Amino acid sequence: MAHPSGTSGRYGDFEELRDRAIALRRAGRSLRQIRDELKVFNNDILNRLVKGEPPPEWTKRPNAKDDLRQKARELRLQGRTYDQIQVALGCSKSSISLWVRDLPKPERRRSTKEASAIARRGWEAKLRIRDEERSRTKEAAARGIGNISDRELFLVGVGLYWSEGSKDKPYARREKVTFVNSDPGMIKVFLAWLHLLGVERERLRFTVMIHETADVAGAERYWSDLVDAGRHAFGKTTLKRHNPRTVRKNTGDGYRGCLAVKVLKGADLYRRIEGAWYGIVEAVRTTDHSNRT
Repeated sequence: MAHPSGTSGRYGDFEELRDRAIALRRAGRSLRQIRDELKVFNNDILNRLVKGEPPPEWTKRPNAKDDLRQKARELRLQGRTYDQIQVALGCSKSSISLWVRDLPKPERRRSTKEASAIARRGWEAKLRIRDEERSRTKEAAARGIGNISDRELFLVGVGLYWSEGSKDKPYARREKVTFVNSDPGMIKVFLAWLHLLGVERERLRFTVMIHETADVAGAERYWSDLVDAGRHAFGKTTLKRHNPRTVRKNTGDGYRGCLAVKVLKGADLYRRIEGAWYGIVEAVRTTDHSNRT
């Protein structure tokens, strides 16, 4: 007949074994030592034999976080912030928060104004570094261009015009060459491209397009000097009316509106530009660029 506690056979009487196990436990023995002495090699039964009896102190494994917790509390009492404690101990802020949340917060050593000033100086330093990196990158890229051949200028000009110039539409035949831009560099490249194509300066007409509240006269002088053309080559300035509900961002001394450059008798030139653009597209389509290194 089986023992009611399920310990018949090799383990004998359960209650007797439990009494002996408890005595050994209270004498400071570990589970392994009790196992070896009582010859009870079933872990489930072994744990039942010592149930309710705490393990001796010497068997408890030290918790590595206990030391970190104590150090974190010491640093917090010294007035350290979470960031400073994290750097010192290498643990997460969430753990630090749990360990020291019952401790008083350190007194603020700087006023809000002082802290803001420090943060602002740090941000300004970062911006200066970014500006320097940006300038170095641009300067290196500019130096990398070197001299430009006539063919390169021609291709650049075709792409420039096709992105920014007026274009003929099937529903509105306008084979005219008109280029509008606010970037003086774009205007200069476009004029150099027209010169490459043999377009005489006498065929060029210019129109300033600007907001009516801007410095209209100053803009007219600026564009006239840039393209080196007298007032006779300029048409009437186009003024954009001011909408009082609109907040303008294109303000300040650097705003000079846009300049429209028109080529008189430009139908044939327009057809050449359009054809050249289609040629570029076809060349790209038929050229395998994937194997270039």
